[in-house]
Amino acid sequence: MHPDGRDSPVLHTLYFSFIVNRPFPDLVAVLAWLACAVASIYIPVINETPLRVILALPLVLFIPGYALIAALFPGQDELDLIERIALSFGLSIAVVPLIGLGLNYTPWGIRLDPIVISLSVFTLAMTMIAQWRRAVTDPEERYRFPSREIIAGVSEEFFPREGSRTDKILSIILLISIVAAIGTTIFVIVFPKEGEKFTEFYILGAKRMAADYPDRMTIGEEYPMYIGIGNHEYRNISYTVEIHHMNMETDITGNFSYITRMEISDRFSVQVPNNETVILPYNLSAKDEGFNRIEFLLFNESVPDMSIRGMERINQSYRDLHLWVKIRG
Repeated sequence: MHPDGRDSPVLHTLYFSFIVNRPFPDLVAVLAWLACAVASIYIPVINETPLRVILALPLVLFIPGYALIAALFPGQDELDLIERIALSFGLSIAVVPLIGLGLNYTPWGIRLDPIVISLSVFTLAMTMIAQWRRAVTDPEERYRFPSREIIAGVSEEFFPREGSRTDKILSIILLISIVAAIGTTIFVIVFPKEGEKFTEFYILGAKRMAADYPDRMTIGEEYPMYIGIGNHEYRNISYTVEIHHMNMETDITGNFSYITRMEISDRFSVQVPNNETVILPYNLSAKDEGFNRIEFLLFNESVPDMSIRGMERINQSYRDLHLWVKIRG
């Protein structure tokens, strides 16, 4: 170190060499798990298997917190192993929602790709900081993951050198019970019981909020909005969206309304994977006067023939929404 207190270039070079050439095993395991989890999400052959859930869950519930704890506490005596594990779960549960909250206010939104990229960048950054902080910590005070001690303790606990035959049998039964419990938990997570099947269908205003819908429209002008479809049907579905311009009037008694005119203005299909939501930008426009209602119809795999019109078509749709509007020339 220089007399003025600054680190010398040689010392910086040594630190960099230590970080590159002598990575710590637990941090290498964090990066390896991160790489495997990302691969299980995007590799076509793997992302359709239970391995995706098994690898991705720790990426959400444990890995980010462990990397953050490693960056904050590089010393051996600052936290013991139990405290590090407990705080890793707690901080992961705190960090991941905060990242999601931040993404909610970005153009990317809360979607799979932005979430995976954000968690990966955060974990990678924390791991690199942890590697550097441990490298500059005194070797006698530096944290080392007690892998040998854990293996030796587990071996001595379940397979003691001294003890009766009954104790050894009970230890083996306990080990089998723990493995079975872990396997059952993984099975329940990977193959959850199917709940209620439903599809979300909604429209949002220009600011991607449930507000500011167009209620006065001018012919020829476009009004930006968003159409959202959330698939919770436990299978991939190709939906069909129809937009109809309608005119509805109420009878003299006011007991019921009826359609006097109905014309389709747009129609398109959307492929939505299971348990995912697609939000589509859409420009709403009016081509003619004489309408006071815009109907949004959603069909799943079964789309009726175009000869079916009016209320019958609305009733045969899977979901329907509408806006009351005033159209002027």
